[in-house]
Formats: sequence, structure tokens, C-alpha cells
Amino acid sequence: ESDAEPDEPKEPKIRETPEDIKFEAIVNTVAFHPTRDILAAGDLDGDIYVHSYSCVEGGNQELWSSGHHLKSCREVAFSHDGEKLFSISKDKSVHIMDVEGGKLVKRISKAHSDPINSMLLIDENLLATGDDRGTLKVWDLRRGTAFMEMKQHEEYISGMAIDHDKKILLTTSGDGTMGVFNIKRRRFDLLSEFQNGDLTSVAIMKRGKKVACGSSEGMIYLFNWDGFGATSDRFAVKAESVDSIIPITDSILCAASTDGVIRAINLLPNRVIGSVGQHVGEPIEQIAKSYDGHFLASCAHDQKVKFWDISSLSAITVSDYRRRKKKGGNLKSLSKKAFGGGDDFFSGLIEETEIKKPEEKEEEEDSDSDSD
Repeated sequence: ESDAEPDEPKEPKIRETPEDIKFEAIVNTVAFHPTRDILAAGDLDGDIYVHSYSCVEGGNQELWSSGHHLKSCREVAFSHDGEKLFSISKDKSVHIMDVEGGKLVKRISKAHSDPINSMLLIDENLLATGDDRGTLKVWDLRRGTAFMEMKQHEEYISGMAIDHDKKILLTTSGDGTMGVFNIKRRRFDLLSEFQNGDLTSVAIMKRGKKVACGSSEGMIYLFNWDGFGATSDRFAVKAESVDSIIPITDSILCAASTDGVIRAINLLPNRVIGSVGQHVGEPIEQIAKSYDGHFLASCAHDQKVKFWDISSLSAITVSDYRRRKKKGGNLKSLSKKAFGGGDDFFSGLIEETEIKKPEEKEEEEDSDSDSD
């Protein structure tokens, strides 16, 4: 190889996914730009990094970084037009930065009286934030003030989602409940009944007809839209904890877990399709989907952001609800980078099965699992 002509430039290698991005601290949060190949990450030290990413070997580039937060940055999100980057922190502040140059445009320094844990950009003028003690605020960004402030949860707010009409805001909490708020009428509607463990994340699925919540007990709970009081179905994923869920299609979501594995899961019929990727043995903090649906990014305790190819997931359809699974099969790998097969050190991962207590058998036969 050393005999190659010096004047022949080597073709840059094209990878299936961008290379890992390595950070100096644990990354808590990742977000993709809505129209460009740009990713933002916020870390435990309060620093924010914005990178461009590419499948060309060596193609990832840091565009800028910001150290404005005094404590851990817990969530980042791009505005819908992609021009601003929002961040929240344990330091109780909300920051808005200019994506082009990384300058701080606006700071709400004491946005909450407790550390802020989650945020959802509703539209260009509305932002929802939830803190460690269960307070939800909805902000009018034109005025820089909150027009709704409610404390219905007893514990931290872990995740939020909003319906298509931007009217009903759902919150999940460490108290084991899902909260339902009508932000058009500025009122609290209800809390769901308590589930086991902390609810960690929430996603609206099935064209708005179902809501899925992840839990620290490794369960995914399903609610019917407008049936928010009690779950309609639940699904045990053999994962220590389901910490972050992201809708991929109407029926498929990706779920990241403390065991370091990202699983693709079909809802109704409830089935784990396989593994999208993994941070071996490292708890995953958050996953995000790229604007074109091609990549999933994950950040974990290994201080890396990794990219996974999820482009084939949208073609998968799962039917045949009654199929009985083989016991002890391996988790199927859904991409080249995801460990699957029987000969690697991950083969101890048993395929998840739905765990039902015997007395729930009857209910399973006529649960709503086939109704969609």
C-alpha cells in the first residue's frame, strides 16, 4: 500500500452512519436540527455543543460550543424554523441561543424555583417546562412570561408531548402518573392512576389514538386518547428501565434503556422487533430522531453520541398477534452496527416476551390489542 502514487488522493470512506462524537462529560440530551445535518448536545457540566454530522469518514465537525449554564444541561431543542436552540438546566434557567453563531439571545434566569428537568417547544411562541418538584409552566416567548403554572405532580416531570392541535399537553412524572393539561383553556384536566415505578417518557402513537409511556420498571403503558385515567394495555419489555422513547412510525417506537440497548418496539400487537443499537453496559440518557427519519442518535454514560440507521424500520409491519415466540431467542439486530446474532458477547440478551400473570389471561384474549 505504501507504493501508492503520492499524488492520488484517497477517496474518503463513506460509512453507513456518522462516526461517534466523543465528549468530555456525560451527555444528558441530544437534538437534531429540523432541516440540516446538525446535532446539539448538552452535558453534565452545563456545556452545549453543536456539531454538523456526515457519513463521510472524519466528516463530523464541531460548529460551536457554549458554557453559559452554571449546572447540568438537561435538555436541548431546536426551534421549528431551526434558527434558535433552547436549553434548560439544573441551574433553573432557560437559554435561547442563535444556531448560526452560538450567541446567547435570551436568558430566563430564574424560570423555576427548582431545577428544570424537561422541556417541550410547542410552537414558535410557546414553550413548556417541567421541574424537579412537579411544577409545569407554559411560556409565551414573545413576552418572556409564563401564562400557566401548575403543580399537579408530586415528583419531577420527566417528559412531555402535545397533540396535533397543540391543545392537550401530556406530562409524565416520577410520581408514576401521566398529567393531562389543556393549554388552550389554560387548565389542568386530570392525572392518570398511579403506575408502578416512575413514568420516564411519553409518545403519542397510532395517529393520535394511543399514548405510550415508558417506566423505570421496564414497562410500556398504553392509554387510549380521551381515556387518560386508566391504561388500556401494558407491555413488559425485558429491560431494566425504559428511559427514553421516540415515535418512528404510527406503530413503531424506539425505546432506550438503562441496560444500554435501544429496542424497536411495535405497539398493538405489542412486540419487541429487535435491537437498533447499543452502548454496551452504559445507561442511555436520551435518543432523538433525525429530521429525515434516517438516523437515531443516542447519548449515554460512555460520554459518546452514537448514530444508528433506522431507515428500514418504516417498512416493517408486524401482524399475526397470536404467534407464540420461541423461548430464549436472541434479540434480532436491525442494522449492521446493532449486535444480534448468537456468536457475540451480547447473545445473552433474551428476546423480550410479554409477561402476563395467569389471572390476566382471560383479559388478554379480549384486550384491545387487536382492535387497531
